[in-house]
Amino acid sequence: MSISTSVLSDLLQFLPYLRPQLYFKASLTALSHAMEDQVLAATLVQPLVIASFQRERFYRQEAHRYQRLAQRSNQIYVLSAPETDFTNSSEYYEKVAFEPNDALTQEWHLVVIAENYATCLVCRESLGSIAKNKQLPDISPGLDIDTARRFEGIWTSERGVSLKAAQLLLDRIVIYRPDLAGKIKEARQRFGLGEPRGNSGDKQSNEYACDIDTDPFVQRLVTYLQASQYKLHKAYRSIAAQARKERLINSISTAIRRSLDPHEVLQVAAQELGQHMGAGRCLIYRAQATEAKAIIEHEFLMPGILSVCGQTWELENNPLFREIVDHEEGICIANTFLDPLITNSAALAAIAKKFAIRSWVMEPVLYQGRLLGIVELHYCNLPPHECQAGELDLVKAIATQVGAALIQAEAYANLGELNQQLEALDRTRSNLIAITGHELRTPLSTIQVCLESLASEPDMPQELQQVMLETALSDSERMRKLVQDFLTLSNLESGRVEWHPESLALQECIDLSLSRLRTRSATEKPPQIKTQIARNLPLVRADGDWLVEVLAKLIDNACKFTPPQGEISIKAARNTKQMVEVTVADTGRGIEPNRLEIVFDRFYQEEGALRRTTGGTGLGLAICRQIVNGWGGKIWAESNGKDQGSQFHFTIPIVQG
Repeated sequence: MSISTSVLSDLLQFLPYLRPQLYFKASLTALSHAMEDQVLAATLVQPLVIASFQRERFYRQEAHRYQRLAQRSNQIYVLSAPETDFTNSSEYYEKVAFEPNDALTQEWHLVVIAENYATCLVCRESLGSIAKNKQLPDISPGLDIDTARRFEGIWTSERGVSLKAAQLLLDRIVIYRPDLAGKIKEARQRFGLGEPRGNSGDKQSNEYACDIDTDPFVQRLVTYLQASQYKLHKAYRSIAAQARKERLINSISTAIRRSLDPHEVLQVAAQELGQHMGAGRCLIYRAQATEAKAIIEHEFLMPGILSVCGQTWELENNPLFREIVDHEEGICIANTFLDPLITNSAALAAIAKKFAIRSWVMEPVLYQGRLLGIVELHYCNLPPHECQAGELDLVKAIATQVGAALIQAEAYANLGELNQQLEALDRTRSNLIAITGHELRTPLSTIQVCLESLASEPDMPQELQQVMLETALSDSERMRKLVQDFLTLSNLESGRVEWHPESLALQECIDLSLSRLRTRSATEKPPQIKTQIARNLPLVRADGDWLVEVLAKLIDNACKFTPPQGEISIKAARNTKQMVEVTVADTGRGIEPNRLEIVFDRFYQEEGALRRTTGGTGLGLAICRQIVNGWGGKIWAESNGKDQGSQFHFTIPIVQG
């Protein structure tokens, strides 16, 4: 059977004048050894010794001393809660195994009774010490935290108190070891361990007098030891806090080194910081100074605390956020019920109430003065939490680590994007060399053959000479257009073009582009071209020359891929985005759906860049895209597929009144 009552409580109930004191484990160990040494010194004849060790692991540290004590007396009793092989036995001395849920598991007892000597140590471990002792070893495994365990209890050489303590412990032993009843009876009779005669509260009773006076030096030594142990305990706490801080920062640094994913780093930081700071809730979210809202993606929660993960946090009208943006410093609000930043804002007061935020800490995540995010700590449903300087320094250190992680992840993402761009440029360069070489070599070869023929055969018929000249002129024009388009595209892509926006009537630009349209060959009839411009179409704002260039190239492109019996239409209307949308549609060859995006690439043609049969440079649509993007518009293609015709759309900004 197990017993839930405390020996210390029973002793204080019987002797109410006793006043417990605080002891550290190191002090109790020193006292216990001093009391045991008195027995080992052979100055006491067959004393009664009763020791309770809480757990077997504490007993094992002292087992060798009790084997020596057993040589001085046959009245040695050792109590402990078994963990491995501790059992009831009588090998060297009497072992008493009590249940793990007995109140003795929280107490530490040592009683020595002799004819002319008595002393006792009766202590109970404090609840706070038990809780901390379970946590601290995991946090700071290298520190001797065990010596900082605290007990409250009585240490005295007063015989009456010692006899009462012995009586209470012997009563407990009989319950667990009924077989020792005879032996315990002998001890009771020898030392008079029965009900006390007279007033149990009379500290000066001669019946309880001790013939050996406790050395005053021992008293002073214990006092000094207690004071030293208290200082040592404070030092341990400081070292443990520093070790926890370093462990926290190292864990986040490790996460940064291990992963370049900012989401993973932020989640690790939120979990570690929230747990370390003992906050009910810890949030870390991305936010820039100009942003109006932020989405909470990373959160640490204590059990029973309402989650805010996935919610949108208002920033634009948030006084706390604006304060951080203005001063680039963190904010610590001890009591949200009283702080004017909260009470003067209905929105913040509602948030504090809804999510039970009693104390609120916000720290900016900065990198070289640039705001990247916010760290928030919420202390919920608790008395106001006053953050100490060391805690705020830790939050700042973590915020700095998070800032470095975000910049590192951003740089890595930019590097990856840059590598992709470089790879694309390298492919483009290779293609450009091959395509440009082919495009230039073909007309050059033709021109060279024609000119060599004219130079080497002066007797060539006039008609053939004319054919040779026209062929050379045609291919030289093709080369000129290729070089011109290539230079135009290069200037557009590099940003070397100067834009001259003006207010334009779209109809006039369409008319100009149609007038520039040339027949592709003297014998080929162009398709029919129709225009359909919405009435009251507003003026557009663009560079006139470049707008005419876009229209001309789209119309020319439609003519190339539409048979003479086909039709081309040009439409323009105002859309819903304060833009005019222009459409150049044809009934020609059409475009496969999976090629609608790549038709705007350089030198693209459906037949393949090196096997064009429709003429042109293959740069027209790429130039159109750069021009439209330059004035802030958008260009795209639509088609139902092969031989279903195609539509090219682009938008132009409207002149704002």
